[in-house]
Amino acid sequence: MKGAVKYRFIANASPAEANGIITIYRAQGWWLRGSRAALNRLIKGSHCFLVAERAGAIVGMGRAISDGTGDAYLQDIAVLKAERGAGTGKGLVAALVRRLRRDGIGWIALIAQDGSGPFYARSGFRPLSNALPMLIKGARV
Repeated sequence: MKGAVKYRFIANASPAEANGIITIYRAQGWWLRGSRAALNRLIKGSHCFLVAERAGAIVGMGRAISDGTGDAYLQDIAVLKAERGAGTGKGLVAALVRRLRRDGIGWIALIAQDGSGPFYARSGFRPLSNALPMLIKGARV
C-alpha cells in the first residue's frame, strides 16, 4: 500500500468514483444490480457519505443515515480486502462519528454483522441492552 489514506465526504459520485464505490459494494455482496443513478440517490439520501482514497483510488466507504437532529446510524462501512488491517476502516468510523457529533447528533448506532462487533467495540461502540435488530420478512441482508 503506497501513500496515505485520505477521507472525503461526497454529495454525489463522479463516474470513476461510482465505479470504485460499486466495486466495494459488490465485493461485500450488497450491490448486485445497482446503477450509478441509484448510487447517487443513495448518497444524496444519506446524512453523509464518506470515501477513503489511497493513491487516487477508492479503497473504502461508509455512510450515516439520520433525522439530522437526534439519531444516526452508521451503515455500509466497507474496505477493500487488500486494505484491511491498515486502519482504513477505523478511520472511516472515526470520521463519520466526528461529522455526526459536529452536526449535533449525539445518539449514534449501527448493526454489526459477520463478526464485526469487536472491530466496532475498539471504536467505542457497545451492544445496546434490551434491543433486538429485526428485518422485515423477505428482505435480505
